[in-house]
Amino acid sequence: MTELTDLTHVAAIRQEKKARSSADQSRIRRDLPELENLERIVAEAPTGVTAQVISQVSASDLTLPVYRVDVGKAPADAPALLLVGGVHGLERIGTQVLLAWLDSLLQRLHWDQHLAELVNRVRLVFVPLLNPGGMLLNRRSNPGGVDLMRNAPLMAQSRSTWLLGGQRLSPRLPWYVGQPEEGMEAESLALEAVVHELVTGRPFSISLDCHSGFGLRDQIWFPYAYRRRPMRRIADVMALKLLWEQAYPHHDYVFEPQSTNYLTHGDLWDYFYKQVNRESDGRFLPLTLEMGSWRWVRKRPRQLLRLDGLFNPLMPHRHQRVLRSHLVWLDFLLSSTAHYHQWLPDAAQERTLRQAALQHWYR
Repeated sequence: MTELTDLTHVAAIRQEKKARSSADQSRIRRDLPELENLERIVAEAPTGVTAQVISQVSASDLTLPVYRVDVGKAPADAPALLLVGGVHGLERIGTQVLLAWLDSLLQRLHWDQHLAELVNRVRLVFVPLLNPGGMLLNRRSNPGGVDLMRNAPLMAQSRSTWLLGGQRLSPRLPWYVGQPEEGMEAESLALEAVVHELVTGRPFSISLDCHSGFGLRDQIWFPYAYRRRPMRRIADVMALKLLWEQAYPHHDYVFEPQSTNYLTHGDLWDYFYKQVNRESDGRFLPLTLEMGSWRWVRKRPRQLLRLDGLFNPLMPHRHQRVLRSHLVWLDFLLSSTAHYHQWLPDAAQERTLRQAALQHWYR
């Protein structure tokens, strides 16, 4: 049986909450319940779970923490799985899905010895709420008006979709990328530091960034968003796709490069992927879960009258269905990361899988 309560991280969470006034705490409970839920989950977590504040942002006279949560005690050379949510403040469901899985995971650690051994073989890290300011204000951007997923110093190689691909006209318009001289936003820099510390030097890493708001089906996107040519490790993505489909043939995900749908400037994961390729010989697969919110709107058109209804399931039964529907995928990512050496292609397999990927996605 796992011991209860790591007093170090409990004290850190309590100190963070103690610094808030009762009025601030009431507002967070009302307008940002995801942050309160995250702090509750971590405060009740078993030994081997730690939390730290990697950045702080100001929004509406509140100072809000950006938390990083580490699960397990994997060695320095273990593969890594990084899970990110809340990059866009309107897309609350991404954060909620990660918190649902984190809560389930930590509850199981009290009795599931197999899972306890698994998380000690994988460096498992959560940044479930990267943009707490935007979520508090119920906007896509951060409090400064910058779209964090358009904020990296990387420009599309072909014409991007007007506005949607990123714009520098005004922070009052959506998809604002920020000005080059201002550099990356604090939230983006905090995530960059996590990626560098976690991924560089490891033999294998996967990241999953959870979003919503596009299409009628759930999609697994991978780089690139800034160009239509394939990523360097496209064979690894094809191997992971085939592994998933063999294990779960009745799944409902569409795997494809983001560039199939549109090109964007400043994609963070394109930028991180290129940085890691320059700095490390390890294999890094950055993935995005894009939950298809159009199906929620189609079933309940009244959601169009609410801004958050464009990105989140508002009916309780649909909300619960979404929270549980991705648990298998997240369990799969944890297991496939732990056992990457069993399925990652060697040189001969890589040539075959690369050709298959080119035929499948880039004809």
